[in-house]
Parts: sequence; C-alpha cells; structure tokens
Amino acid sequence: MQADPKNVLTGSHYLDGNHACAEGALAAGCKFFAGYPLTPSTEIAERVARRFPMLGGIFVQMEDELASITAILGASWGGKKTMTCTSGPGFSLMMENFGLGIMTETPFVLVNVQRGGPSTGLPTLPGQADIMQARWGSHGDYEVIALAPDSPQECFEFTIDAFNLSEKYRMPVLLMTDECVGHMTERVVIPEADQIELVERRYTKKKPGEGWPFEHNGSDIPPMLPIGEGYRFHVTGLTHDYRGYPVIDAEAQKWKVEHLMDKVRKHADEIIRYEQEGVEDAEVVVMAYGISSRVVRRAIDQARAEGIKVGLVKLITIWPFAEKLVAELSAKVKSLVMVELNMGQLYYEMERCARGRCKTTLVGHTGGAVHKPEVIYAAIKEAAQ
Repeated sequence: MQADPKNVLTGSHYLDGNHACAEGALAAGCKFFAGYPLTPSTEIAERVARRFPMLGGIFVQMEDELASITAILGASWGGKKTMTCTSGPGFSLMMENFGLGIMTETPFVLVNVQRGGPSTGLPTLPGQADIMQARWGSHGDYEVIALAPDSPQECFEFTIDAFNLSEKYRMPVLLMTDECVGHMTERVVIPEADQIELVERRYTKKKPGEGWPFEHNGSDIPPMLPIGEGYRFHVTGLTHDYRGYPVIDAEAQKWKVEHLMDKVRKHADEIIRYEQEGVEDAEVVVMAYGISSRVVRRAIDQARAEGIKVGLVKLITIWPFAEKLVAELSAKVKSLVMVELNMGQLYYEMERCARGRCKTTLVGHTGGAVHKPEVIYAAIKEAAQ
C-alpha cells in the first residue's frame, strides 16, 4: 500500500534528525503518539504535537515513560499505528512493557535517541551505550529488530522501515539513533506519497468464533483480530495459547517462545541490512553504525591514501546482528575493527562471530563527543600490521 498524500510533506527540507523521524512516522501512517519529554529526543514529540492534529492523529503527553509505552500498546490493539520516543533513563523504564509488546506480538515503534550514561549521565551529549540494552533489556528469551540511522535522511527513511517491519513481523521495532544524528540538520528529501510503500496491518479473514489472535499454524506471523467486531479473545503478558488465554506449563512456554524467536531468526536474511565500501580486496574492515559510521570515513580515507587496504561496513540493522557477514569477512581479512560510542557492546558480537579467524579490535569511547579521526586511523594502521 502507498502512503497517504496528506501525511507526506514532499520535497526538499532542511530538517534535524528528530524532526525527520517525526515526518517519517507521519508518512508511515502513524496516528497515535504518546510520550514524555526527555532530552535529546524531545523534538520528535514537539514536531508530532504540532503536526498530528492537522492530519487526524492523536498526540498525548503522558505523565512518564511507563505510561507512554503502555498507551501505545493499547492504541495499537485499538487498530492504530503507534510510536513513542525517549532516551537513556526513559528507555530503561520502558523495558518491561517493551517485553509485554514482544509477548503480545504488538506492532509499534520505539525511538531511542541515545545519550551518555549511566543514570542521568549526559542529557545533551551523544552516546551509543544502549545497544545491548536494546537486545536484552527486557527479561526472558526473545528476538528484536533495531535499526541505526546516521543522518536526518535516514531518520526519515528508517522510521518508515521500522513501521513496515513492525507490521510485517507483528512486533515492536526499535530505532536506535543518537544525540548527534537527532540534532544534526541536513537536507532531507521526502518523496511523493506514491513512491512510499507501506506495509499495512494484516487482520484475520476468519469469522468471529473461528479466528484467534495468536494462531500461527502454517504461518510465521499470526494475523491480528479487530477489536469491537465480535471477536472474543484475551491479551496477556502471561504465557498463553493461540486464543490468548493463560496456560502456565512448559509445553505452552516452548510453543510461545520458539515462535517469538523463530519469526525473526527464520527471516534474518530478509531483515538484516548493511552497506559495504571497499571491502572486496580489504585487509582491514572497519564496522560502525549511527554517527560513528560517519566519523570513521576521514580515518579510512587517510589510511587508503597511505596504501592500506581498508574497507567499511556500515551496519543499518544492528539487531539481528549480521552474523553471516562477519563470519565471511573474518575468513579473508587480517582484522576487523569496531568503532562505537561505548566501551564495547556490539564489538563483542563481532568478536564472537569472528571466532578467532582474524584479529578483532575495539575503538571504544565513553561518549559525550564523537571519536577523533586520528584515534581511529591509529587503530586501522595497527590492525593492518
């Protein structure tokens, strides 16, 4: 399905990443936003608060982050595409109900504009230290989908992608941006509505009494049931059967958890996205995501100018992680280098998937500012030896 023309602010604009994210949500058909202002994500909510009432959407400022994610869960079951945004401490508060969204297979988008932590940390300065929390922040076994934009243009595009993935796989999807990208202002080109392809919600074609909200026999993704049209079912965070009714035993747990994991794992090759530059003959490959994937370019150019064969992998999907790609690269390069604004999070995934086939290097940073190119260059030069 194509985007609704009235929701799309077409043409070229000068937008920061947060405003571009809000416009992406509108283009994707989001009609309900609940949030609580938290630096450096607040501009998303501010833009939504101005734009939604013009287009038939609903914006609600909630009393806190717990209430925000609870509200979008309910609104999603009410039939709307929904989103919230937050940062740091708010992301931590949302983790329990993020898990509820996973368990109840509720589509929505959660945007985390990362800042320096832990605790209150650096509200106005960048970080990328919520990466493992994005994967494991809620309790239990499950899979997640998380995207990492590195520009306002990608904030617009990846927000639409996040909604499409959320609807296709019937689950919450994370957009993991950061303060630099959120507050960076650049040219953003928004295409015409007929050029924006959207995935719409899939509802059961069965009649009331015949269709159930969690039946996935013969399909990885169960269709949803429309509320208020005669269907009787239950939505709970407890382990449940195909009707949604609690069943507290090991067999039901196995049925449910394996389904939650398989619907991502079986489609990982379709979900995972990345971009490669100069990797074909590279001896060293730098991996980065978000703002770090832009900072590395100067160091890579300097290394190439000195004859070092170095390539770049820009990770777009950080979860699920590009395991196959890392396995393939590690078998043919001298070294893999991970550059990220934390002290080692996605690096350990890279190291795990390399399995000792090549040298691995972390260029970490505690946050608050981006890396200095000379630090990355020095790491590349050492990795090439």
